[in-house]
Amino acid sequence: MLTLLRHTDGTPFRDLNHNGTMEPYEDPRLPVEERVEDLLGRMTLAEKAALMLHGRMIPGGPDGRAGRYPTGAHLITRHGLTAFAMMAVPDARTMAGWNNHVQDLAAAERLGIPVTLASDPRHGTSANPLTAASGGGFSLGPEPIGLAAADDPALVQEYAALIGRELRAVGIRLAIHPMADLATEPRWARISGTFGEDADRASRTIAAYIRGLQGERIGPDSVACMTKHFPGGGPQFRGEDSHFAAGRRLVYPGGAFEHHLRPFEAAFEAGTAQIMPAYAIPSGTGLAEVGANFNHDVITGLLRGTYGFDGVVCTDFNAITGMDVPGLVTLPPRHWGVEELPITEQVVLTLDAGADQLGGETDPELILAAVRSGAVAEQRIDESARRILRDKFRLGLFDDPYVDPDAAAELVGAPAGRELGRRLQARSLVHLAGQPPTGTRLYVEGVDPEVAARYGTVVDRPEDADAAVIRIAAPYEQREGFLERHFHSGSLEYPAGEASRLRGIASAVPTAFAVHLDRPAVLTPLIPHAALLIGEFGAHDDLVLDAALGRAPMTGTLPFDLPRSDAAVEAAREDVPFDTRDPLFRCGHPAAR
Repeated sequence: MLTLLRHTDGTPFRDLNHNGTMEPYEDPRLPVEERVEDLLGRMTLAEKAALMLHGRMIPGGPDGRAGRYPTGAHLITRHGLTAFAMMAVPDARTMAGWNNHVQDLAAAERLGIPVTLASDPRHGTSANPLTAASGGGFSLGPEPIGLAAADDPALVQEYAALIGRELRAVGIRLAIHPMADLATEPRWARISGTFGEDADRASRTIAAYIRGLQGERIGPDSVACMTKHFPGGGPQFRGEDSHFAAGRRLVYPGGAFEHHLRPFEAAFEAGTAQIMPAYAIPSGTGLAEVGANFNHDVITGLLRGTYGFDGVVCTDFNAITGMDVPGLVTLPPRHWGVEELPITEQVVLTLDAGADQLGGETDPELILAAVRSGAVAEQRIDESARRILRDKFRLGLFDDPYVDPDAAAELVGAPAGRELGRRLQARSLVHLAGQPPTGTRLYVEGVDPEVAARYGTVVDRPEDADAAVIRIAAPYEQREGFLERHFHSGSLEYPAGEASRLRGIASAVPTAFAVHLDRPAVLTPLIPHAALLIGEFGAHDDLVLDAALGRAPMTGTLPFDLPRSDAAVEAAREDVPFDTRDPLFRCGHPAAR
């Protein structure tokens, strides 16, 4: 809970070091830089090392457990960590209470440094344990790629501001998003988190998104953005994701490396607080052939040198030691290009590259061993600690890190916020081809029958219907493994049996297909048979039905090309936008609204 003392001149302050005196770092009147320097001078090397770790956390009970899993709260009291990415977010009231609990734990430590809680995107419909998740009762919009489909920067900024208010209400003050990666490789599994293939559209969308979350400058009303994955994670080799060894390389057969920097330039202009580098190796660019997390050329040379970025750089998570999910799975590290080096040398490389925080790591000994080796000076540790502290002060966490659970429960998912999310979902729907079918007897798949019943009589067989509305996922290859199954990778073509089944429905009854385009899909087999073809990026059933049955216009435009075949994708270059031959639909389709 927030407890304030009063200085002799009446100034209220938090007595973070428990000595009854207002120290400079506790003085809310002083400039941030003065407060940072005062606190830095009071910290031990071990405390600075802990500051440079960004762990993971699950809300749970006072016993430190969330079911069979540890919450991560012990990392505050035993190791001194002060930054955590939330692996799960419960309802708003519970999450807000959890924030207050961990802030109490931090306040009881020697210097009372507050915790920064962070999260991957929470306002879409994705369910990937390491990239994005829904839940928590937030006001759901489309996936980020749907924001690009809406292509309305003012509306995106308004929605991002709502996201910021809801996150702040529950205590989350750092967004591990947006993604500034360009979707130039159609097979990549992470496209739904991007703002598309067009660098201009992605740039204006990312600028609006960051300004919505952060405001014009970082302050107590901001959620800081950690923009990722520098220098651009889009051109993955054959579209394989860098969470896995097959995706360890970014490739540039078209020489378009600089093109992928353009959305980051827009993010810098908008004032992004933090940056996360990519796991993958920027191959063939003249830069060091190691993953961006370990790459001096990428972080110090390009990011800090060329672009002058002086904010926090946090590595992508668990690049060095991997991740253990007790009783479930052990995930290997993503230390591409430095796999053979001892862990201490990997940490040294990371710090020498210019990174400030080790994402997913929780043992301060990683940093301390690097210093003891003589390869890293304490002055270098101070540089990173200074940047990390600066953001905590700018966000107002030292003065008041607490939130009101009752207010959070009232604000998060309130009707006005949900309606704004629905507006964006509707604005993102894309009319690909055809016209809405008509009729009152409906056959549906992928749609809640109770929702469909508002539009007509729901029947069990296509041949008994006047019209069909079929919601389907974009095709992907089913892969094995705890993580791999969450990443939609590989072929963009529907298996022959599924394509035949869908054609059969369309031959029996006029059919509207609404395809969830979490990445591009080859829709060539459906075009001759569909009455209507819709591209969607996360939308409620009623909004899809409104569009499919002609009750509402569709004003979104494609944020990427839809290729004609897998063969066209195979022949294209991973780094070059709009490089598939004779695409079925172009980015920007339909051109006229």
